[in-house]
Amino acid sequence: VISGGRKSHEFDECRFDVAIGQNVWYLRAETPEDKRNWIEVLQSYKTDIPETISLRRHGSTLSLQSNTLSTASGSSLKRVSRGLREKLHEIETFRDILYGQIDTLQRYFDALHLKNEDQPPLELGDGLKPIDFKGEAITFRETTAGVIITLQHCLDIISQKEESFKKKLDKEQERRRKAEELYRNCKDELAKNRNSVIPGPDLEEGPHSTIPEDEFFDAVETGLDKIEEDRQLRVRLKYQSQQSQISNAGSVHSTNLEAEDETAEDFGTGAQAKSHKLWPEIDRICTEQLTQARQGVGEDGNGWQLFADEGEMKMYRREEEVDGMVIDPLKSCHVVKGVTAREMCHYFFDPAYRNDWETTLEDVQIVDNVAPDTLVFLQTYKRIWPASQRDALFWSHMRRITDNVDTGANDVWVVCNHSNQNDEYPPANQGKCVRIYLTVILVCQTYLTPGKDSKTATRDDLTCKITYCSTVNPGGWAPATVLRAIYKKEYPKFLKRFTGYVVDQCKAKPIMY
Repeated sequence: VISGGRKSHEFDECRFDVAIGQNVWYLRAETPEDKRNWIEVLQSYKTDIPETISLRRHGSTLSLQSNTLSTASGSSLKRVSRGLREKLHEIETFRDILYGQIDTLQRYFDALHLKNEDQPPLELGDGLKPIDFKGEAITFRETTAGVIITLQHCLDIISQKEESFKKKLDKEQERRRKAEELYRNCKDELAKNRNSVIPGPDLEEGPHSTIPEDEFFDAVETGLDKIEEDRQLRVRLKYQSQQSQISNAGSVHSTNLEAEDETAEDFGTGAQAKSHKLWPEIDRICTEQLTQARQGVGEDGNGWQLFADEGEMKMYRREEEVDGMVIDPLKSCHVVKGVTAREMCHYFFDPAYRNDWETTLEDVQIVDNVAPDTLVFLQTYKRIWPASQRDALFWSHMRRITDNVDTGANDVWVVCNHSNQNDEYPPANQGKCVRIYLTVILVCQTYLTPGKDSKTATRDDLTCKITYCSTVNPGGWAPATVLRAIYKKEYPKFLKRFTGYVVDQCKAKPIMY
């Protein structure tokens, strides 16, 4: 009897079995088409010996040849799982075969028990003939051997799967160990930063820094160059926006200088600031700094060294250190055409323009509006790795000098900045920044072409003589050679950038004295 011969098996469409008597052959064709051809041929012979030929489909998903399944399939968990299911179906097939053999043997022995010597040869029923014990024993042995081989294969697959899981578990445990170690290190680093009075950038800045000075300098230089590029782009975009507004309006509008408090008659005299508690310090520091700025570089005998000489611009410095920190005083002299002393000081003093020429600023806050000509600033500077981020708290005062000792100068204006440590203002070292301490004065003098006055002069008749003096305490340790190299490179760039910015801003505007 043929059962299910034309129905494709769920897993193996090439499998079919042939049973002749008590013997079963497990066969597998190369393709499903070959299998159908074989079945049709065998069916054509079934009519000749119908009692001995039985073609049937067992529940197995694979033939005996499937034992050649590579154990390498364990590399994929999906394939391993499928292999185990296939082997389970094979065991079930072997079980069915064994059950059939056991039933046959049992019926045979039951018949022998009832047989009588006087009786004719016993018919076993169901068309069964006396069986070959030796053949059945061999078949039984081979069947059980197949079961054992299949079980062994299953054990191999399970062992392979277990080994794969073990390796993955080891890798995951190693990843977890490294992650926990990294977490502990980050936690310790964060705790150190929180407990540090002057936080450094990843604890790189300080006298015990492991960064070589040349690498420290290169890193700071790269950071400054990047900031300068960003500033130039910002200025270009702002200029384009202003040009667009001018084009749309059809004419150049005057600036708001005349509308500001600077137009007040007492602006630059300190009249409104004299009632503030900071005024005694402001007046004293401004007077001292003006006196020092008026001195020549060789008159105080403190060894000024020329470190930049570019045409009208000359820069001098003295090397000084306090507690291992470089605080070299700087004095610069420059001459600029086309602007007045007041215009130069105006753009230096007014915070509205500071971000345009001060490249390293991140934020500017006015913490105390003392008077129109006197303000208290808190400036935060951009962090430049590997240096810590810094800020500065200082008052700034703009003043017109009336006791002009410089013969020939039309007028003299100054801006003086000095660090403030008043308890009412944000204290140092309470945030993420290192506090800078500074004293700066910008002295500007206007000169007119002979024969011209403030009413008849054009910008071509204006010459502004500039003296810039500064002393800056960086507030935290940094290599002296690096700081001096940075100062030598950046101070000339700063002065040219600032004066060039003022000239560009004023050239299309009314002259302001």
